[in-house]
Amino acid sequence: MSEVNNRLQEASQHLKVADALIKKSLLWVKEQCLGGKGVSGEKLDGHQMASFDLAWCAAEATTARFAVEYAGKVIADSQASGASLCLEEQMTLVFCAEALQNIRNRFAARPQSFGLGEGDIALLDASVLTRFCRTQLDAGNLEALGRQVIAMDGASGVYLLGDDAMMMQDSFRKLATHVVMPLAEEIHRHDKIIPKEILVPLTEMGCFGLSIPERYGGIQSDDHEDNMGMIVVTEELSRGSLGGAGSLITRPEILSRALQKGGTEEQRQKWLPQVAMGHPLCAIAVTEPDTGSDVAAIRLKATKCEGGWHLDGVKTWCTMAGKAGLLLVLARSNPDRAAAHKGLSMFLVEKDSYEGHDFEFRQPQGGVLTGRAISTIGYRGMHSYELFFDHVFVPDENLVGGPEGEGKGFYSTMAGFAGGRIQTAARAIGVMQAAFERAVLYATDRKVFGKAIGEYQLTLVKLARMATLLTVSRQFTYAVGRLMDQGEGQMEASMVKLFTCRTAEWLTREALQIHGGMGYAEETAVSRFFVDARVLSIFEGAEETLALKVIARSLIDSV
Repeated sequence: MSEVNNRLQEASQHLKVADALIKKSLLWVKEQCLGGKGVSGEKLDGHQMASFDLAWCAAEATTARFAVEYAGKVIADSQASGASLCLEEQMTLVFCAEALQNIRNRFAARPQSFGLGEGDIALLDASVLTRFCRTQLDAGNLEALGRQVIAMDGASGVYLLGDDAMMMQDSFRKLATHVVMPLAEEIHRHDKIIPKEILVPLTEMGCFGLSIPERYGGIQSDDHEDNMGMIVVTEELSRGSLGGAGSLITRPEILSRALQKGGTEEQRQKWLPQVAMGHPLCAIAVTEPDTGSDVAAIRLKATKCEGGWHLDGVKTWCTMAGKAGLLLVLARSNPDRAAAHKGLSMFLVEKDSYEGHDFEFRQPQGGVLTGRAISTIGYRGMHSYELFFDHVFVPDENLVGGPEGEGKGFYSTMAGFAGGRIQTAARAIGVMQAAFERAVLYATDRKVFGKAIGEYQLTLVKLARMATLLTVSRQFTYAVGRLMDQGEGQMEASMVKLFTCRTAEWLTREALQIHGGMGYAEETAVSRFFVDARVLSIFEGAEETLALKVIARSLIDSV
């Protein structure tokens, strides 16, 4: 076996040590939180710090395992041999070392919070593991990796995509470069609505039908899921602009999955072909001012009336609500709040499309829906709205799932959001890629004290870590997409969203820092990447809720 493969194998062995401690800690937390019917949510809330850290430990360890698998595939495809390390292997080893160090530091800081003793922590301090981490994280090693990244024009690892995905990547990269990027700064600085110059070509290219089966007018195979197309397209459009293009697919993605999960065949036949054509554009109205990620606490009322329902209440952070002609709305159809998530139903609300930041839609039946765009520091173009429903009428045929769908809206929503999380990871990668490209270019062009800043060790180390984290984030996302194609990967979809979105914040910050004062200027694109990236850890499941209520809870329940 080559030295290369030996090193990957060594990394895998060290990760097994970390996995064993993570499992041990999860089991200990579970034992502390057992109640009459399994794990008590109230007791678990008393271990939030440990749960949050364990979610991150699991996410980083999982990312590292997929990175090792990725490097192994690169070796196999290139038939590499001997002691030389290719770029992908170097980055994988660096990331594994960082992940192991992060896991060790979390456990060592508060071992009692995880039910661990000094002997457990010592396993992560074993001489062979310590030597591995120190070797990979050595400044000289990272500097050499940074030089290689610059020499390869900002390479961040091969993509390992199939032919179909590569064709889609090429087509949408060209569109993002030639159509989206020239408009991105104007949209951001002047807080404009996404223009038709972007919407029309995206519609023509089938962008809105990526997650819709062919039998309903989309381009998704009727026989199986293909998340890779959606991921690649989202990544490339987000590289052009997160708010100006990258998030356009998210809403039809969530709506189509929700309808496929809980809608009637008649509803699918009616709405999915229209959504696939981008007429109407759609928006998702779930979040409320006082509920956030606590979907079960939704208050917007759905009251039965003759021929349909009346909706009354407030929704917030409803992205694209002004321009959308169709809203997917989650409402409380059972007034008994004790019913929690079982009292929620999902409705399709039709409205006119509006270009401005404010709108008022009046129905012939007397209902009024008003919207006001929320001013934000970034993520402009899409615009998120606060919506006020005043006796808005929804006909019976627009209750998702028909009469049988009453009280089942929560489950349709969750089906939609699973796709939204993997897509959010793809959006994060696109933003990271754009920021990384700008950072490499500036580092090679900008001269300080007689030489390019990209020749200094600190900058080289920054670029090495940026390339590494971008690569492992991308490959983790691709791997989860393939799992979801097989009907698996729900947990991993939450993990990859957690990991990539936090990573995007760090990477765009470093790209801005490399630009110095110019990075803080609005005329420089990296300032937009930085503020855009900040939203990624908030929407589609806030970082804290995702870590505590989804990842940690699921991991604890499963041990």
